[in-house]
Amino acid sequence: MGRRTTQTCLTVLAVVSDVHANLEALQAVLGEIRGLETLCLGDLVDYGANPNEVIELVRKRGTRTIMGNHDWAAVNADTSLFNPRAAMSSIWTQRHLTGQSLEYLRALAPEMRNPFEGPEAYFTHGSPDDRLWEYVDPRTHANLFGHYLSKLGVGLIGLGHTHVPYVWMEGGKTVFNPGSVGQPRDGNPKASYALVTIEGKEATVDIRRVEYDVQKAASKILDAGLPAPHASRLFSGT
Repeated sequence: MGRRTTQTCLTVLAVVSDVHANLEALQAVLGEIRGLETLCLGDLVDYGANPNEVIELVRKRGTRTIMGNHDWAAVNADTSLFNPRAAMSSIWTQRHLTGQSLEYLRALAPEMRNPFEGPEAYFTHGSPDDRLWEYVDPRTHANLFGHYLSKLGVGLIGLGHTHVPYVWMEGGKTVFNPGSVGQPRDGNPKASYALVTIEGKEATVDIRRVEYDVQKAASKILDAGLPAPHASRLFSGT
């Protein structure tokens, strides 16, 4: 499980989220974390042009994945909570997903508990109170982080959905977001992920960034007839 170092008794694993059908970004990240156990906090599909290829790569690699709101929308053919551009992308995705891809998404759970040895841990896409749709940002939710940790009885929480990475720590406990692999929105266009280093019951989280072929991913979006802003924002990370 993970990468273990016998001299230091460390376990290192990778956490990714919000791939959004960006095959080039995912391939670049997986190239960086080769050999590490990997968790994915949801949203494999929408916005990008390679939903089936992304799902197949994650599935073959054995990445443990939870469901995001875009995965849910694809499975349920429900775009009622999306803005018009996101709805257009979701409808395109639904039309292009293979039966095998839909079956994979349908089987995803909305949360994951204690997927590794170490501190008690909880992972979901949105928030512990709204696992699919709530955006958790330290600027608005930091006063709730202690509540989440206490309510769940854990020392580590990983969340996705915002496309903005952060690490919040207090009293030896941590809440973090690995950011987005496929559609960063923190002003940095590089793909984002987190390395989690576990020593006993302690966990340290480091955010990492990876360059990838943005031009190729953006061109695929335009060639597929998907909304142009989904392509242009890849260059700015906004």
